[in-house]
Amino acid sequence: MFLHANVQGTFMIESIDLRRLHVLRLVHRYGTVTGAAAVLRLTPSAVSHQIRQLSREVGVPLLEPNGRRVRLTPAGHTLVAHADALHAGWEQAQADLAAHATGAAGRLHMCGFPTAVAELLAPAAERLGTDCPRLTVFITELETTEGFDLVLAGEADIAVVVPNAETPPLDDAKFDQRLLLEEPLDLLVPAEHPLARRETVALADAAHDPWIIPAPGSSDFHQLTLVACTTAGFAPAIAHHAKDFFALAALVGRGLGVTLIPRLAPVPSHHAVTRVPLSGAPPPARRTLTCVRRGSHRQPAIARGLDTLRAVARHLPPPLVPPADALGEDHERQVFSHRHDRHDRPSGESHHPAQRYLT
Repeated sequence: MFLHANVQGTFMIESIDLRRLHVLRLVHRYGTVTGAAAVLRLTPSAVSHQIRQLSREVGVPLLEPNGRRVRLTPAGHTLVAHADALHAGWEQAQADLAAHATGAAGRLHMCGFPTAVAELLAPAAERLGTDCPRLTVFITELETTEGFDLVLAGEADIAVVVPNAETPPLDDAKFDQRLLLEEPLDLLVPAEHPLARRETVALADAAHDPWIIPAPGSSDFHQLTLVACTTAGFAPAIAHHAKDFFALAALVGRGLGVTLIPRLAPVPSHHAVTRVPLSGAPPPARRTLTCVRRGSHRQPAIARGLDTLRAVARHLPPPLVPPADALGEDHERQVFSHRHDRHDRPSGESHHPAQRYLT
């Protein structure tokens, strides 16, 4: 698609290829030509060529050196802001055009972290296979950061994500993120552990235990666990690293430590462990969102996928799903920013100063 525009001034923009604008957006996001090239599956030289072509088209430099990385010039930042709006408008245009067709058809690529694949994406794909036989669903298991990358690159349509301090804020112009469910975290302890006999425990009660958590960068759950413990007033003494929940349960069952586990994660029955609900106001929880490219949520296949994911979430046992108004179409009520310490939580629910990192 080409954008044609006449600009009054010292130069004229006759045409801009939106694909080059998208390359600039990715260079801005990743801070390096190499990073953008990896997502686009192009060579760094091809990405550099696209940026040089775009700079010639608009008549101003768009990138400048910044140590070993690059950064956008002031003109580059201005163009990226317009590029985000143009791409959102094009996604909306595709949705409007698709409305002239009947039903969802084609290919829908959904991705998400392991538990989301098991409890949300797999059931959704099964339903879509029955309800939309002309729609081919493809699922990829990955971690949250990779999900944002695939959606932005156009290689995935819907990502199920767990936001954290490393992910784009909800008001990021590139993405449309909406609350899907909230999932309490449980404390997983050996069956003979003193806390195993309690109905609920405060997380601080496990402050002196050895802990088993995912290694840094290996899983969305690494940061979630660390911040939950820090919020409870202690830094966990890490004895072992593991990210697979079956591996975590095996280590805990052998008395090698304790860990946190989300409510949806299964625990093998043959491991000698006990999961104990956590107390608190509110208790630590994992917040799960859907993420699509901004402007794309009304495209028939994507809209059907989002509707089906919400239907699957509604059939999960309470208290996993937030109140109905939090799952509605009024997106503004769901927006929170990682750049500010604020929440849109149901009335009467207390606010924890660090809870934004647990979502």
